[in-house]
Amino acid sequence: MSQNAFISVESVSKNYGNFRAVDHVSFDVYAGEIFAMLGPNGSGKTTTIRMVLDILKPDTGRISVLGGPLTDEKKDSIGYLPEERGLYRNASVVDVMVYLAGLKGLPRQEAKKRSLAMLEKLDLGEHAKSKVSELSKGMQQKVQFAVTILHEPQIIIVDEPFSGLDPVNTLLIKDLLLDFNKQGGAVVMSTHQMHQVEELADRMLMLSKGQQKLYGPVSEIREQFASHAIVVEGTGDWSALPGVASVETVHNGRDSNVLHLLPEATADSVLAAIAASPDTHIRRFELAVPSLNDIFIEVAGGDRHD
Repeated sequence: MSQNAFISVESVSKNYGNFRAVDHVSFDVYAGEIFAMLGPNGSGKTTTIRMVLDILKPDTGRISVLGGPLTDEKKDSIGYLPEERGLYRNASVVDVMVYLAGLKGLPRQEAKKRSLAMLEKLDLGEHAKSKVSELSKGMQQKVQFAVTILHEPQIIIVDEPFSGLDPVNTLLIKDLLLDFNKQGGAVVMSTHQMHQVEELADRMLMLSKGQQKLYGPVSEIREQFASHAIVVEGTGDWSALPGVASVETVHNGRDSNVLHLLPEATADSVLAAIAASPDTHIRRFELAVPSLNDIFIEVAGGDRHD
């Protein structure tokens, strides 16, 4: 168990009767990183999060939060955005925010000041006195996210933070996540939006059927699944290049070419051959690294529970 981690989970398991929902899972989450938890529905993500939050007790293993067991005092250092959203629909937006911030120990006047400032930042300033029920689903989502970070926690755990948001508001929430992260906070993000993980997350954990399948830096995991090939865009006779076994054209609006290499060839040797050929010109050259979506399907695509 790492002594420097904000969250440290060591060989944790959880059973529901004869069903093992989480099976000896271990991971750490550090200050200043965005950590993604991935997996199909029923893979154990929510159960793991609830054990970290001390809502559920693990059957085996240990969990450390901010250096030890999760106490009531430490709970004020955590912000949680659950998948099942819940705001008081008949109260005003600002009153709900002030009340929920108060539950995290924030004095009323300071809570109101921060709430109004946050609503302005979220382009919701004019809705401060509106009832929650009068807001759109996307607006409610932004308010819920604001409540998650209003008390300036050290850790936030967000479950599908971009659900129901249009591209503009997705960018806004993304910027808030990154700001929180840059200030040294730790973000645990559970999501099915793989492109957001590729863009935001430093490290990741993939669960399937309660078991840990992948764990580590996102870039390294993607490279693990890379084929012995490169992707190029440009003009030239790609099949004539030394070290190229076959060429596959991908019509994705850009007409990319995947050059499958012979075992002894390297990306460097092919790039050198392209540079030496006067009739070959490239606009793009990169390793054929699969997307996280492709990896997700390969590793956990068939592992779903109702």
